[in-house]
Amino acid sequence: MSILNPDLVHALRGTAIESIHRGALAIVDGDGALVCAIGDTERPIFPRSAVKLLQALPLVAGGAADALALTDAELALACASHGGEPEHVATAAGMLAKAGLDAAALECGTHWPSHDGTLKAMARDGARPGALHNNCSGKHAGFVCVGCLMARAAGSEAADFVRGYVAPDHPVMREVGAALAAATDAYLDRAPVGTDGCSIPTYALPLRQLAQAFARVATGHGLSASHAAAARRLRGAIARSPFHVAGSGRFDTRVMQRLGERVCCKVGAEGVYCAALPEQGLGVAIKVDDGNNARAAEVVMAAVIEAVLPLDEDDAGFLRGLSDTRLFNWNGMLVGRLQASSALRTALAETLGPLRPA
Repeated sequence: MSILNPDLVHALRGTAIESIHRGALAIVDGDGALVCAIGDTERPIFPRSAVKLLQALPLVAGGAADALALTDAELALACASHGGEPEHVATAAGMLAKAGLDAAALECGTHWPSHDGTLKAMARDGARPGALHNNCSGKHAGFVCVGCLMARAAGSEAADFVRGYVAPDHPVMREVGAALAAATDAYLDRAPVGTDGCSIPTYALPLRQLAQAFARVATGHGLSASHAAAARRLRGAIARSPFHVAGSGRFDTRVMQRLGERVCCKVGAEGVYCAALPEQGLGVAIKVDDGNNARAAEVVMAAVIEAVLPLDEDDAGFLRGLSDTRLFNWNGMLVGRLQASSALRTALAETLGPLRPA
């Protein structure tokens, strides 16, 4: 019997509820215990881009990051869903150049930048987008770097070796899948599988297991020594270069610019969010049923961070502005709010309140 997930977010027009966003979330500690479960945390969901940090573990653990002297910005971009801004594009190109390749090696596809200013500037200048503008180009550049190191070990030409790296049975993707399976304790051969927007396999996993993986990212518990070290390095790189993991005005960048290594969060398509909270040793996984990202999923993540982290007055005000957002029309008139439901705030307070210091 399926569980009807509860209201997590309300969109208000004036003072009346206009829309309701239902969903589920799981919070797990470093020992694998389920600290908070709201809604159905066992239904498999596709995490999409929310697990890019897990997919980047082989880049560091396998030695490619050191062999190619990748910077913090490049490692953050390997975990990113970036906006296609010029610095994002240049960083992805730089990663490929270090591997001796160029954008022709990328198999993520092409789309216009999601950053509005960049898109308009390109259109004005008559420029066309390429694979480097794809929001997943950093992740794919990381895959190419992994493949280039494998090619060296095999005595093969890098360009030949990496070709077709998005296929499930390619050595690069097998390594990426193994890292995901190890972090989540999932049997990927038994999981529902689909093809992600950037053409790599995506596996449907329960929120509880996704939250467990990010608790492991936060603590290192349950990971191999090499993957635990890789997770620490990637978290640090993201905290030092949060612009590269998302971009101007984006939730992930804004939160991590503000809170640093206290939060490592990552959005995924279709209303998914995951986060590692290292100070508390917790992992978080969220799914909004209707797939609403920029509205509902961000509100839920902000409410979770508010409930878990001890915050000073300024940081609390910043987070409250994200979990209880004012809505304006095109004339700048306040027309409503987008806010975490009272039921969500109550459930978080009841389950997470004891974890906060007195």
